[in-house]
Amino acid sequence: MAAELTAHQLIEQHRPTLDQALEAIRTRAYWSPHPEHPKAYGENGSLDAAAGKAAFDALLGSRLDLGQPGTDDWVGGESSPYGIELGVTYPHADVDTLLPAMRAGQRAWRDAGAEMRAVVCLEILKRISDRTHEFAHAVMHTSGQAFMMAFQAGGPHAQDRGLEAVAYAYVEQVRTPDDAEWTKPQGKRDPIALTKRFTPVPRGVALVIGCNTFPTWNGYPGLFASLATGNAVLVKPHPRAVLPLALTVQVAREVLAEAGFDPNLVALAAERPGEGIAKTLATRPEIRIIDYTGSTAFGDWLEANARQAQVYTEKAGVNTVLVESTDNYKGMLSNLAFSLSLYSGQMCTTPQNLLIPRDGIRTEEGPRSYDEVVADLAKSVGGLLGDDARANGLLGAIVNPDVKARLEAAAGLGEVALASREIANPEFPDAVVRTPVIVKLDGAKPDDQAAFMNECFGPVSFAVAVDSAADAVALLRRTISSKGAMTVGAYTTSEEVEEAVQEACLEECAQLSLNLTGGVYVNQTAAFSDFHGSGGNPAANAALCDGAFVANRFRVVEVRREA
Repeated sequence: MAAELTAHQLIEQHRPTLDQALEAIRTRAYWSPHPEHPKAYGENGSLDAAAGKAAFDALLGSRLDLGQPGTDDWVGGESSPYGIELGVTYPHADVDTLLPAMRAGQRAWRDAGAEMRAVVCLEILKRISDRTHEFAHAVMHTSGQAFMMAFQAGGPHAQDRGLEAVAYAYVEQVRTPDDAEWTKPQGKRDPIALTKRFTPVPRGVALVIGCNTFPTWNGYPGLFASLATGNAVLVKPHPRAVLPLALTVQVAREVLAEAGFDPNLVALAAERPGEGIAKTLATRPEIRIIDYTGSTAFGDWLEANARQAQVYTEKAGVNTVLVESTDNYKGMLSNLAFSLSLYSGQMCTTPQNLLIPRDGIRTEEGPRSYDEVVADLAKSVGGLLGDDARANGLLGAIVNPDVKARLEAAAGLGEVALASREIANPEFPDAVVRTPVIVKLDGAKPDDQAAFMNECFGPVSFAVAVDSAADAVALLRRTISSKGAMTVGAYTTSEEVEEAVQEACLEECAQLSLNLTGGVYVNQTAAFSDFHGSGGNPAANAALCDGAFVANRFRVVEVRREA
């Protein structure tokens, strides 16, 4: 089809945003072009709340035809954790047909250059942003997030992470100039003169393997990093969370076509129930980049077996908070209670192990024993979730039966300080909603260590009694080294303890949050400023987002000739 978006139009519209993103990643200051508040939408072509809900409702029971080549079947089967059947069907691809079609458009996409690719990506993100209300319902009903979290994390925060990846990709590509004149003096002889041309060359087809809990937030960095560096991108969603990424692919294909590029540069790989195509796709020779978020077991398999590809993984770790002392006891308890409760603990950044000296901690209110700290935290969580309406808004729904089973089994691992309770959701009676459980364990007992030294994904946390702050730091270091951690937190008024915790995190390469008592939580990160994961411990081999996350998605090829 004829191009409807010219390079001039795209650059004029989106270059200022790109420049602001470049400045944000340089300064690490707060910035976002995507509004967090639902009421900010409804003008300039964006959908308001009612229009977004209507657009989502219209998708239910529909066939989402993306116009992809090689479609040999239609597949679906998503059920919302809130108890409704989505009934959307998606194209199932014959990859022997689809993959060659995806590669066909890469030359023109490569030759377009870094700036053009960046502004096309920004146009895709702008159109997704305009449909944030629609995407929020899609994320909510595939992940189980409560609506406001699905709106923010699945909408503007995910879009920020995608834009951040584009900015980093642009920086790395323009680090080398397009052209250079090279002259070498030869004394009395004529100098040697060469002209040199440097071209960022994509690796090939990138595969994004999506996750169930954060399909857009975790999917967008890899998708846009690969696309912005010239690669075609095949999106393989989690079978329980296809819709948000299928809509993303739909938007990307529309924008690429309107900008005069092959829409097959972005395609969807939905699968039949139980088909398990991720391993097959991951080892195809055409797949040269893989982005994966999910279990450690499959992440390890990808790293070991997808040898033809550059593999970026975010797996799982055992996130730890050390509690040694505080000068804001109520603020600490409130902050921890929220962190443990948000989205039923179904975040890769949620704290699991709370390391507390068995002799207690110092506070501005006087000393508190281990038992008192745990009881007070349990009381704080109970108070936070005491009102069912508020609890539903924070907890969302349990995403799958495995999480529910782990939650129920956790109560048998030790003394229960806070029992989980069932909460009814009046709007969605079939939703499975549970409050967190807190279990007391002893850091010196081998059986207890076997429990808390493994990830227990979901609304489960362990209050681990330790002999001293030094023992807590040693256990923290051992946990990060052997199991990995996406986040670490610490509460201390001691400079010595703070230094020890900080040194442990620097040496073991884990992101640390100190003494959070206000409206920022250990399990939240802000695009353009915070790094999500470090890539330096077993929880993940990549960070969202840094130069290393994008630089190896392309190589620079030089053509030189005599001047």
